[in-house]
Amino acid sequence: MTTGEQLDSVDPSDTVELLATGELRVRDRIADASNLVLRASIVGPDGALECVYKPVAGERPLWDFPGATLAAREVLTARVAAAFGWDVVPTTVWRADGPFGAGMCQAWVDVDDEARPPVALVEPTAFGSGWRVVASGQSPEGGTVVLVHAEDLDLQRVALLDVLVNNADRKGGHLLRRRAGGLAAIDHGVTFHAEPKLRTVLWGWAGEPVPEQLMAELADGTPGMRALLAEPDLPIDDRERTASAGRLEALLRDAEFPMPGRDWPALPWPPI
Repeated sequence: MTTGEQLDSVDPSDTVELLATGELRVRDRIADASNLVLRASIVGPDGALECVYKPVAGERPLWDFPGATLAAREVLTARVAAAFGWDVVPTTVWRADGPFGAGMCQAWVDVDDEARPPVALVEPTAFGSGWRVVASGQSPEGGTVVLVHAEDLDLQRVALLDVLVNNADRKGGHLLRRRAGGLAAIDHGVTFHAEPKLRTVLWGWAGEPVPEQLMAELADGTPGMRALLAEPDLPIDDRERTASAGRLEALLRDAEFPMPGRDWPALPWPPI
């Protein structure tokens, strides 16, 4: 394996080991991120891969989230996805020994640039079947545009994951089509708040029943998520643990995608 080979080319168990123990070599900074996000290589005895490294030291303070917890919340979100068997979050681990301090490392996603993005702003006539309309608005030129997302089972899994972790910032640009196939969801720092803060572009199924297959996956993963929330050393407090457990129970009880709340903006800005 050569440096730069991606998660899609690596056995998952090897990826976890390499991300957790390999030598972390920072290459450059991803400039358009709101916090410090570094592109790096992880080098081990048997190979290497590219990753994203987000050190705690590079997190900007937020008014509604405790400081120095965003990177750890990203790791926790990946663990929740894994509990349900949802391969929608790239392999993500905690590193205490990064060159800029402790933080999270996530396997780099090799994006399919030829595939249509799962979320888009388009003209009303520019999409057909297989798409859900989320909202409409006006373009800078004065025309009408609509926010749409694909009718996609993996995208529904991401929508459920966002409900479970109370994702406050699900932008369209955080959803990537992998070159090897499948969907990857990234950027999960503002999650697990005790108050309802779900803000997402994936409202196309709001109020509809969750498909039976996904309800079965929720049921199968429930013991794992309950055990995860009971672990003593998590980056969330008791109120956030209780709220997370409550969101899981509500999904199991109602078997519906939730509707947007009234006390918090339903869409992130910008949406893409």
